[in-house]
Amino acid sequence: MSLRLHNTMTRRTEEFRPLEGRTVRLYTCGPTVHDFAHLGNFRAYMFEDLLRRHLRFAGYDVTQVMNLTDVDDKTIRKSRERGVALADYTRPFVEAFFQDLDRLGIERAEHYPAATAHVPEMIELIGRLFEKGAAYRSDDGSVYFRLAAFPAYGKLSHLDLAGLRHGARVSSDEYEKENVGDFALWKAWDAADGDVKWDSPWGPGRPGWHIECSAMSMKYLGESFDIHTGGMDNMFPHHEDEIAQSEAATGRPFARFWLHCAHLVVDGRKMSKSLGNFFTLRDVLARGVTGREVRHALLATHYRQALNFTFESLGASRAALQRVDEFTARLRERAAAARPGDRPAWAAEAAARFRAALDDDLNISGALASLFDLIRAGHKALDEAALEAPAAAAVAALLDDWDRVLGILRPDEEGADPVVGDLLRRRQDARRQRNWAESDRLRAEIAARGWVVKDTPTGQQLRRA
Repeated sequence: MSLRLHNTMTRRTEEFRPLEGRTVRLYTCGPTVHDFAHLGNFRAYMFEDLLRRHLRFAGYDVTQVMNLTDVDDKTIRKSRERGVALADYTRPFVEAFFQDLDRLGIERAEHYPAATAHVPEMIELIGRLFEKGAAYRSDDGSVYFRLAAFPAYGKLSHLDLAGLRHGARVSSDEYEKENVGDFALWKAWDAADGDVKWDSPWGPGRPGWHIECSAMSMKYLGESFDIHTGGMDNMFPHHEDEIAQSEAATGRPFARFWLHCAHLVVDGRKMSKSLGNFFTLRDVLARGVTGREVRHALLATHYRQALNFTFESLGASRAALQRVDEFTARLRERAAAARPGDRPAWAAEAAARFRAALDDDLNISGALASLFDLIRAGHKALDEAALEAPAAAAVAALLDDWDRVLGILRPDEEGADPVVGDLLRRRQDARRQRNWAESDRLRAEIAARGWVVKDTPTGQQLRRA
């Protein structure tokens, strides 16, 4: 079965094929580095990671670009409030973002262009819009996109523009649908910007938010590319404005597929900094949750369904992963050093269902159902001594294959502090010396710190309690 994805532009689930060969060119909206990213942001990045991983699992090469917005209204305002240079203000949040990606097992994109490093490309693109009659300079020196020059405006979000008053201007980087109007491409410098400014043909200033993504995506992916993704809240105005300015400049379709994920909600409301109902990854990890558990919780709901965040859901993720770990340990113990043989029929069936589910617009619920069906069937076969070592090795290899997509199936010791590691080494020494009383005492001490030790033929295995 071919890969099918839900295209926001057409509101249909369509068969996906790259524009060129087997290479998928993918643009994903990245963070605005004015603060630590919260879990609502990572819900989008997790969906994009699943998309990237499944494209590669399906045999495609992927060139992914994720922008870093390090200049906009928020970053400038907050750096001025702190009394530090813009780059000094944003740098810690950029570093924290990459640390969080690693904690969540999110694969790195091929390119992470920062807006401040691509201002010349933005100026060049604005110049092309002037040539096409789609940009104009206001009295204060700012440059705006002329909405009347792009009659297709609103085609992504299906806006009704019948009541639009032509010539109305919107200078803010982020705004609501009620504020539809000519949007800023270049903002003339004023005192509120401090030392944040670049020279341009229209005078000193800095780019508007929307032009950043158009310029950077086209630099690394070309004027037309395969997939553009983001959260639903990016659909308008950001993605709508990207389409308008890009297609007005090039005369070509900007992105062929648009994929948007639903919000992460808390008590029925979107998680956001403006509502004050947000948690950063650091907030959650400080409660003893692992990045692997957070990854499962963010991954386990289909990307187009709202995800309700609760700490109870993190507990459910921990329990689900413990089931995975228990089966994996039992499976590998049975496989020992055997070479993989033929998959049992129940594993082959699960493999087919897993692939079919993800090919169906990343149906993660179906994929995880296939995983736990396999675990149940595998436990039954082990209980009945009906799983030979080569078959067990084949099932273990299948799980490794699936983990290329899921990124949650490998047991790890994430979050174990150095004290736990030292206790584990001391227990291993006690067992070598057959000091069983000391071994039991150390096991109890490790358990008191929230970890369970299991002895297997290949050594001690550590997992969270």
